[in-house]
Formats: sequence, C-alpha cells, structure tokens
Amino acid sequence: MKIILTGGGTMGSVTPLLAVAEELKKRVPDAEFFWFGTKNGPEKKIIESRNIKFAAVPAGKLRRYFSGWNFLMPFLLLAGFFKSLWLIFKFKPQMILSAGGFVAVPVVWAGWFLRVPSLIHQQDIRPGLANKLTARFAKIITVTFSDSLKYFSRAVVTGNPVRQEIFSGSKERIAEIFNLEKDLPILFILGGGTGALELNKIVVASALELVKFCQVIHMTGGRIDESLRMKIENIKRETARYHTVDFLTKDLPDVFAAADLVISRAGMATLTELAMLGKPTAVIPISGSHQEENVYYFKKQNAVVFWDENNLTPENFVGAVGELLNNEVELESLSRNIKEVMPSGAAEKITEEILKVIKR
Repeated sequence: MKIILTGGGTMGSVTPLLAVAEELKKRVPDAEFFWFGTKNGPEKKIIESRNIKFAAVPAGKLRRYFSGWNFLMPFLLLAGFFKSLWLIFKFKPQMILSAGGFVAVPVVWAGWFLRVPSLIHQQDIRPGLANKLTARFAKIITVTFSDSLKYFSRAVVTGNPVRQEIFSGSKERIAEIFNLEKDLPILFILGGGTGALELNKIVVASALELVKFCQVIHMTGGRIDESLRMKIENIKRETARYHTVDFLTKDLPDVFAAADLVISRAGMATLTELAMLGKPTAVIPISGSHQEENVYYFKKQNAVVFWDENNLTPENFVGAVGELLNNEVELESLSRNIKEVMPSGAAEKITEEILKVIKR
C-alpha cells in the first residue's frame, strides 16, 4: 500500500494525518508513505524523524487582504500542480490524504487528474479555503463534527484523529528539563502559527506579573520580532519561572501532562489533543477567523473559557489567568466537560474509509 499525505505550513494540518498514518501502519505493516509539504514549514523535520519520505511542493496562499503575493498565487499553484503530477506519477499511490492546508490544493488536483482518489478531512467546524477548493475532487470527505455536514454535499462524521504519543507525557521529565518548581502551578501558552504574534505580545507584556503566582511555558510558534525577542531576554534575566520555545515536538506530551492550565488559539488539532487529555483550557481565537466557530461549539458545552483578543490587555489577561488558576472547582469542571466533547476512535474510522476505497 502506498499513500500520499499532504499538509503543512502549520502543524494543524499535520498532526491528524500522522495519527491516521499510525493506524494504517498497524493494519498494514508494509504501508509506505510519502509526505508532500511546504518548503519552510515546521512539518519537514517532524515528518523525516518518522522515516517518512518528504517533498516540498510549491503552493500559494490567498491572503484575504491586499498583498502582492496574491498575484503570484496562480503561478505557485500551477508549479505545485505540475510538480505533484510528476511525483504522484513516479510514486503511484493508491490514495491521497489531506487535512487542509494550502499545499494540499495542487496535490489533490493533480491526484484527481491522474485518477488517484483523495480523502479530505475537515477538522474545523467551518471549512477553510483549501478544503473548499479540493472538496469536489475528493472521493471521501470526513468531518470532526456533524455541524460541518451542512458545508458538504456528502461527508462522514468521524471525529478528529489524535496521535497516541500525546498520551505518553511525563510531568517529571519536563520538570527536570525546565527546572520547574514543585508546588507552583504551571501555565502552558500555545502561541500557535498564523496570528501568533499579537498573542505573543500580550503574553510577553504580562510575563513578569504572571510569574508572581505561576510558572509559564510559552510556545511562540516562532512568531517573535526583534523587539519582542529583546523583551523576552530581559524577562529571563529577572526570573527563572518564564520559559519560551518556538515549537515543541517530542516534549509536547510532557508539557501537556504537567500543565495545570492551557491557553491556546482555537485550531481544532490542538483542541482535539487537549480534549482527549482533559486539560482545563482557555481559548483566544484569531478574531474573524474560522476558529471562532470552533470556540462556539466548545463553549456551548462549557468545555473551555473564551477570551476575546480584541478586548484583551496585559492587565486583564493576568487577572483572568490568576482567577482561573485559583478556582479549583472551575478547573475540574473544564477538565471533565472538555473530555466529553470530542468523539473517540477517529483514526480507526478514517482508516476504515481508506481501506474501503483501496479494496474496491
């Protein structure tokens, strides 16, 4: 069995496919994978560490504001289409899997042209542009929640796949790595990828107040300008309770295990992992994005705390974090409720759909 996996630019479109690849490997031990991703995204190192062959494919990203890059998008898509045609022709896969991300667009189109069936997984409640552009060319569409069915003429509800390694975290391991204090709460903040810079600014401006009552592990997503980097260096000279990393890969399960509270954007890949782990979570969605619908779904079930980025200042951010960390009843309720939101067995269900198509 040969399968192409495609996605990247951020890890949001990557982690669900890794979970499906794990499940496929259990069912078909000699399954062979080939990943089509972005040239400069964070996914390349992670994919190659799993001994999966990787190729960078040109792909434009439509910016919903005026940008000169939008004029280049058709040419990048065309270049990606022809490179995908050649790579697919050489690899001869039985199927292509995508969970969004603009790099998937030329790959799915090229697969359709060569009559290779595709499965597209819709994680977020509302489809992004990439999945809108590829849905009509897919053999199968799977969705996390039934609320997404209205966006597609045909789809199967599966839940959202999660990697098994996420359950292997050790609080002790990460405490040793970051030299964490034993009896002080741990706050984990995920800046995310797109849109992380504004959230990172608020966190950095709040750091010296936050460390008065908790320890902070701040994953910036690499979105740090020079001014912010200098501020971070100054903060670290004043306190040992504030830690920053651009990305976490093998240590991410350990940080999740240790965290007493997680603050995150509202991408569905991250929300899925937090739900499966039952982590008390406050979400700050990117304003005006598809993430707001994700938050609404979780908020309806009292599974997360929602903070509006437009109304967030360092002062009220610090106050809200402190209030939540001091409310054990609320933390326990959030943990319990978020566990009940996410359907289980998604990787298995998607794998069944893949095998049905391949066996035909």
